[in-house]
Amino acid sequence: MNKNIIFSLTLWVTLPVGAQKTLSLDSCRAMALRNNKQMSVAKVKQEVAANLRKSARTKYLPQVNALGGYEWTSKEISILNDHQKSSLSNLGTNMASDLGKTVQQGMADMPQGVWQMLGQMGISPEQVQQNIGIGQNTFAGMLDSRGQRIVDAFRTDTRNMFAGAVMVVQPVFMGGAIVAMNKMADIGEKMAANSSEAQRQQTLYQIDQAYWQVVSLKHKQKLAQGYLDLVKKLDGDVQKMITEGVATRSEGLSVSVKVNEAEMTLMKVDDGLTLSKMLLCQLCGLPLNEQVTLVDEESEELTTTQIPQQVDMEQVALMRPELRQLQNLVDMSRQLTNILKSGNLPKVALTGGYMVSNPNVFNGFEKKFAGVWNVGVLVHVPIWNWGDVAYKVRASKGATAIANLELAEAREKIELQVNQSNFHVNEAFKKLEMAKKNTEKANENLRTANLGFREGVISSTTVMEAQTAWLQAQSQKIDAEIDVKLSQVNLQKALGTLQ
Repeated sequence: MNKNIIFSLTLWVTLPVGAQKTLSLDSCRAMALRNNKQMSVAKVKQEVAANLRKSARTKYLPQVNALGGYEWTSKEISILNDHQKSSLSNLGTNMASDLGKTVQQGMADMPQGVWQMLGQMGISPEQVQQNIGIGQNTFAGMLDSRGQRIVDAFRTDTRNMFAGAVMVVQPVFMGGAIVAMNKMADIGEKMAANSSEAQRQQTLYQIDQAYWQVVSLKHKQKLAQGYLDLVKKLDGDVQKMITEGVATRSEGLSVSVKVNEAEMTLMKVDDGLTLSKMLLCQLCGLPLNEQVTLVDEESEELTTTQIPQQVDMEQVALMRPELRQLQNLVDMSRQLTNILKSGNLPKVALTGGYMVSNPNVFNGFEKKFAGVWNVGVLVHVPIWNWGDVAYKVRASKGATAIANLELAEAREKIELQVNQSNFHVNEAFKKLEMAKKNTEKANENLRTANLGFREGVISSTTVMEAQTAWLQAQSQKIDAEIDVKLSQVNLQKALGTLQ
């Protein structure tokens, strides 16, 4: 019965409204990766790079385009000039005039006997001339009409022109530009992935630092509270001794000063812990005033296992996203050089399509839409450009050389960073071992000082010195434990293995 009551009371106390969240390092990392804005930006960049790669692939495929247009002109195209139009329109009249002159000359040259025979037949020269004139006029009208029809048939009426076409272009050889462009798109996608990985590792690095900073301050808060309890107890004992006349007021004031210093230290640690938790919440995407408790806050000693690291710079070069990004820049610069080189190479493409126009000339000049199919080969051969392409290629090769030098420099710096981080890990473990030994000695020193003070053989000043030494040793131990954690994180980041 009593156990049930205790359990119920405990449940009521530990689960109030707005209870604190208990977070582990892994949960903090997961939340940070989900809520980090730069990680979201990196993912969008990856999608952009993927779409650019897909766009580059389409350059291998035929491109289909449709064109259409309308044009009005103030004058129409004329195949016949004005003199030709006038000659055709008056073709019959001109021919009748020439024929009339020929007939008149023929009648004048006709023998007298012919006219006598015609006279006997009742046909006079006037009647012959009249009949010939009627025939000439009829013939002239018919020819003039035919000539006008010819003029009208040659009229183009191109003041209103409509045209359209559907064109298909299939690249055959573009001097290697399309291949280089696709390789650049692939490299760009890899670069976006490497950038995302670099941002992921940077996010984990930041969250690890913030996490262990909170743990460190939490342990120091406990340490400061314990030190405050020690000096308060000492202050109470000294005040009793002053009352009994076995201690001076000066000793009491010295102890009181230590109490004030301990309270000030605790206040600073509390403030630092509050700000550090706010930073941790911000990185995790939680409200800044969220009440959180970390799993490692309550650990008396942090687990610090030294894992031997075999440094292989070739492996580091593969793991570090920064080096991979620099290598991507080198590769992209080389492909840019290939694109520039294509400016001096011939380009071949197949073309085909269907063209339509109104008016059209496929069956004379017709005022209706008509079209034609077409297939062809387009060849572009650069002959002379005053060395423009050569200069650009040289400049691009210079940029590639610069990128290679920057990559080599980055390798050297990262190798130095790895060696320094590895050295710091070993140094941190050595400091931790020394801090543990100092803590044991400080604990024993404080115990003997308290015992001697109770026995009256040690002054309060000596006890305060022992307490200060104990505080310093405990603080150094906490710093050493956190330093081990952070140095291991630094080494993992330097090796590119931060997971």
